[in-house]
Amino acid sequence: MTRFDLEHSRRLDALRGAGLYREPRLVDCVQGPRVYMGGREYLCFCSNNYLGLAAHPAVAGAARAAIERWGWGAGASRLVSGTMPPHEELERELAAFKGKEAAILFSSGYAANVGAIAALAGRGDTVIVDKLVHASIVDGCRLSGAALRVYPHGDVERLERILSGERGPGRMIVVTDSLFSMDGDLAPLDRIAAAARMHGAALMVDEAHATAVLGRRGRGGAELKGVEDDVDVSMGTLSKALGGCGGFVAGSAALIDLLRHRARSFVYSTAPPPAACAAAVAALGVARSQPGLRRAVLEKAERLRGGLAALGYDTMGSAYQIVPVLAGGAEEAARLSRGLLDRGILAPAIRPPTVPRGSCRVRLGVMATHSEEDIERLLDAFRGLGPRR
Repeated sequence: MTRFDLEHSRRLDALRGAGLYREPRLVDCVQGPRVYMGGREYLCFCSNNYLGLAAHPAVAGAARAAIERWGWGAGASRLVSGTMPPHEELERELAAFKGKEAAILFSSGYAANVGAIAALAGRGDTVIVDKLVHASIVDGCRLSGAALRVYPHGDVERLERILSGERGPGRMIVVTDSLFSMDGDLAPLDRIAAAARMHGAALMVDEAHATAVLGRRGRGGAELKGVEDDVDVSMGTLSKALGGCGGFVAGSAALIDLLRHRARSFVYSTAPPPAACAAAVAALGVARSQPGLRRAVLEKAERLRGGLAALGYDTMGSAYQIVPVLAGGAEEAARLSRGLLDRGILAPAIRPPTVPRGSCRVRLGVMATHSEEDIERLLDAFRGLGPRR
């Protein structure tokens, strides 16, 4: 064992000692409300497949047909080997879905955030973010070289003070998640948009967990709050409610053209497989034509929250399809997760660095394809663990 391997082992031991070591699990089935591990069936309440589209027949069928027509890999970066028709069709559909002039496709939501922020901001500029934004936003800010300012979660008054104090010649960009992935609460986008507009700052909103779930047409939190026209950069993913893979940014034609030239995660990455694009187009079609899926997932999540509250569990003010259950320390969260696993429920513990110390939790993700019986079985599992009061 080399010196470096010994150091790696010591670091891994430290993770184990802190209760932060993670064991990979092999899930041997199609993603859905039920999964199989080690030959045993579990109810899955940890997936972001909110509308259940990952295994939808129309989505799978579109992917199969595209593989027959276009093969699997895209070959290279689109600026090298060219754009294929499925890429172009998906970007056109995404722009129409978001009500924007254009859209650009990335290999993941992480790549979309990192690429967009690093392309739009640089030295001399300031990016102002909510304290709980996704790690990809923070990494994009660091790569950009811009000054990074952070305001407490949802604290618009503090955001306004930061904006009013920035008097330099550089650009100001406010970046926030809409629906926060670990807390399940929605940013006050109407007030954030007003503050950005008042101080001449651009606004970028990460709609990853809100895309195809929130808003009258499923456009996300900005639609729900009535501020779509105030969002300059709208980011979303295809890997959550749309059941596939990839990320995107939608906005003005000039914005998208700039990202096509300057976003390094677009310029220097192989394009997503054409079959994944075809599957995403089909998923968008299902999401648009079946608004009942959005209603179903939100209604089931509300029922779950009510049942957990009656048992004394703290769901941290969540309001939509993400339902966190506060545990406290890392060991407490791990014990809660193990107790649920023993009762046939897959819901892993969320620990640092994903969430701050002292706020570890089990994060429950509700899907439209969960049955009422599934929700009741989950509540029964919590009842078996005992009330929290």
